[in-house]
Amino acid sequence: MNRRSVLVLFASAPLWPARVVAQQSGRVPIVGLLITHPPANDPVSDSLRRGLKQYGYEDGRNIRVEVRTPLGRLDRVPDLAQELVRLPADVIVVVNEVALRAVQQATSAIPIVMIGWTGDPVALGVIESYRRPGGNVTGFFSMPSELVGKRLEILKEALPRVARVAVFWDTFGQPQLDALDRAAKALNLRLEPIEFRRADDLPGLFVTARRKKAGAVLMTWSPIFYVHREKVAQWALDAGLPTVTDSDIIVEAGCLLSYGFSVLDNFERAGYFVDRILRGAKPAELPVEQISQLKLAVNLKTAKVLGITLPESILLRADEVIQ
Repeated sequence: MNRRSVLVLFASAPLWPARVVAQQSGRVPIVGLLITHPPANDPVSDSLRRGLKQYGYEDGRNIRVEVRTPLGRLDRVPDLAQELVRLPADVIVVVNEVALRAVQQATSAIPIVMIGWTGDPVALGVIESYRRPGGNVTGFFSMPSELVGKRLEILKEALPRVARVAVFWDTFGQPQLDALDRAAKALNLRLEPIEFRRADDLPGLFVTARRKKAGAVLMTWSPIFYVHREKVAQWALDAGLPTVTDSDIIVEAGCLLSYGFSVLDNFERAGYFVDRILRGAKPAELPVEQISQLKLAVNLKTAKVLGITLPESILLRADEVIQ
């Protein structure tokens, strides 16, 4: 049976009422969500609940969603992982490598669903293969290292006169730098990498970018940009710098361009994996998916403030145009 057949088999299985799952275990199932930077009431948590509701689960009625976040204090992640294991959660949803590694250290028995994973989970040793992950981890990944070169290409198409691009990166975005270097050489662009470590560094990044005479900014993937997206967008406008990022929700906050996956859609999709596991599917045998639905978002209001006229080729391809 090939991977497509496996997915069709799962998709065609009857959707049992969620109460059956609860009756089998004798209690309401607990889904743990371990995020590292946003607050517990962030829209990502509601997106997970929406995803679960598609399969008949309602938080507080026939399922219990427990959200844990250290609000950016990554040293606290292992303790929060242990807390979810002690509940005990029936499934734990994680959002990045820091959270995943912490939960893996805490349990080898509780199923783990990774969402929006930022690297190749096979190469990183997280799973054995996409079709049969082995162990207790399944979910999906988005390969941003491969997509970051495409973002640079889109930026160059949108702003053909730009010759120098500032690249904001932290430990989350560092794996993308090699792919960016290769893309920059092909596009004849000069990169100015600027490292940051915490949210307090963000305002200074734009000052540094201006000092280095950058004509635009590429933001590598980082949850810090997501959490502080409205401030980041305003700092970019104040500096007069167009920005390209991976997330549509950051463009909705006021940045110029994005190309990649939808943050909220990722959390919603997690409901599929949670549902299959609660119905008895083993994560070791539940195929890991690669995100195939990518989105180009453009903020025309930001372009107008910056005095930029975007080419028709970009506007025609855009999946979302904010006016």
